[in-house]
Amino acid sequence: MSTKKGFTLIELLIVVVIIGILAAIAIPKFANTKDKAYVAQMKSDLRNMATYEEQYAADNGGAYFGGT
Repeated sequence: MSTKKGFTLIELLIVVVIIGILAAIAIPKFANTKDKAYVAQMKSDLRNMATYEEQYAADNGGAYFGGT
């Protein structure tokens, strides 16, 4: 009698369920990290804008850019 080597359907289903659980845990954490990175970039951009405005004022006798 020959024995077949391979995975059973139950073993494959268990692996698929485990991968699904790991994905369900990882995806929200990734989205949260992406949002935090976006907020950090916005804060950095705002600090840069404030620095540029201060430099403009220093170069122009204390006058800030008027804007429109």
